[in-house]
Amino acid sequence: MKRFSILILMLLCLTMLLSACTTNGPSDDTPELTALPLPEPDSGPFGVDVNININTIDDYLGRPDVTYIDARMLHDPAEFEAIGGIANLTQTLPGYRIVPYPFLGTLSAMPVANAYTGDSLYEVVWGEGHEILSATPNFAEAEIILSQIFPKDKVIFFMCGGAGYSALSRALLVHLGWDANMIYNTGGNWYYEGNMSVDMTISASDPNIATWRANYAFIDFENLTRIS
Repeated sequence: MKRFSILILMLLCLTMLLSACTTNGPSDDTPELTALPLPEPDSGPFGVDVNININTIDDYLGRPDVTYIDARMLHDPAEFEAIGGIANLTQTLPGYRIVPYPFLGTLSAMPVANAYTGDSLYEVVWGEGHEILSATPNFAEAEIILSQIFPKDKVIFFMCGGAGYSALSRALLVHLGWDANMIYNTGGNWYYEGNMSVDMTISASDPNIATWRANYAFIDFENLTRIS
């Protein structure tokens, strides 16, 4: 009887162990991610992706294999209203981290007045065809900041207001060694007509930006090591 009891106890322990492994292991119910099409920039001035863009972005939100970046400034000094745009970041999309391109690199020629001219991580020289001729770090920490914000082992979706900052961001990363086949310019949020917007205004009567709602990558230039 004693041997029988020990055998029963061993069987119960084995059953519990197998049950735990089944519960904690991979679930067959976990949906597989659909493979993304390779980036296919259109023939427009900013190279917005043909497949994954502001018209289709709702179908591609929430993916764990994607880093989502909104390349706009919260308060942009450029007069985008002159071309039908919006200077302040009044709405974004869920999962997007705000990393303003003007803080990453020098702007190319802008179609509006009063564009940002302050500090940036890189001094970028642009060619007449909007290609990058050179990108020189202004701060010793520039490379590590980019590598931590933009992991090279994940796909990156860029979005901005009218698609320009997204194009500049993509061009800078590719120039610095990121894989062009993993970076998409998904276009301009000014033209978004889906139902996933994250409202960044405080209220209808107060058009200021609710900065506390933003997932914002703050770059404190005052505490970086400037390269003279």
